[in-house]
Amino acid sequence: MLFGNFLKFYFREKEGRMMNRIITGKTKLTGLIGQPVAHSISPMMHNMAFEILGLDYVYLCFDVGEKELPAAVQGLLAVNARGFNVTMPHKNRIVEFMDELSPAASLIGAVNTVVNEEGRLIGHNTDGLGFMRAVADAGYSISGKTVTLMGAGGASTAICAQAALDGVQTIHLFVRPTSRYRERMEQLAKKINATLPAEVLLHDHGDETALRQSLEASTMLINATSVGMAPDTDACILPDASYLHPTLTVADVIYHPSETKLLQMARAAGCGAFNGLYMLLYQGAEAFRLWTGQAMPTESIKAAYFQL
Repeated sequence: MLFGNFLKFYFREKEGRMMNRIITGKTKLTGLIGQPVAHSISPMMHNMAFEILGLDYVYLCFDVGEKELPAAVQGLLAVNARGFNVTMPHKNRIVEFMDELSPAASLIGAVNTVVNEEGRLIGHNTDGLGFMRAVADAGYSISGKTVTLMGAGGASTAICAQAALDGVQTIHLFVRPTSRYRERMEQLAKKINATLPAEVLLHDHGDETALRQSLEASTMLINATSVGMAPDTDACILPDASYLHPTLTVADVIYHPSETKLLQMARAAGCGAFNGLYMLLYQGAEAFRLWTGQAMPTESIKAAYFQL
């Protein structure tokens, strides 16, 4: 660090209390690489957690383009960074730089958290774990049950893999026939069906008969697409409310707006419903645990940055 033991790092909690941390010669580096990263809430939540627990760590953001990725990884390894998060557009390509992958990261071929274990880079994917913890936080359990999952992007693959690893019995996965990620989802379904007790059934997104039948058999509908995200808040992944039933819980990974049209429709139909805000919190909490060996003080982080 350029300013050695004299550099002070400040950040302000939501309530306005100024917190003061001293960066020392022993401070462990963590951070985020991707492009763009300036909007990320991760520095606030991680640095607040380090402060609360008295840990000599710091979390920074690094705007890294695709051409710069190899140099960035080598640089973080060279300075003995404890670990780092990975966001778009690097979640898939970062795999080639890993020495080992967690079961979830291996299943989906994508990494969002890297841990440096004495020079060996271990790749994890905590997005699915974050979702599963958010499910529990909302008061639900889907282990041993049937769910309907919509989408083919990074959130969907992570949720599908972790749900299968955590004992979900059947996953009805709806993907657009024209999706550029359809082949990847087909391969994921084959891997899960061949190696885990879970069964993944792939359906075309436009097959309304299959969708209705899947939802009738499901205890949870998970929207892992961007449909309904601001500014297109009038959009909804379901044609109408007739697809819902009161014993169905609806989860939407979108958190802006906090109440999508899908969630509004679900609540009106008597369904349990929750958004993706706590998925964001808990995927970060799992990364924090992997780096520090300690549990993130999530209740304090919730109060400061994750008010629903």
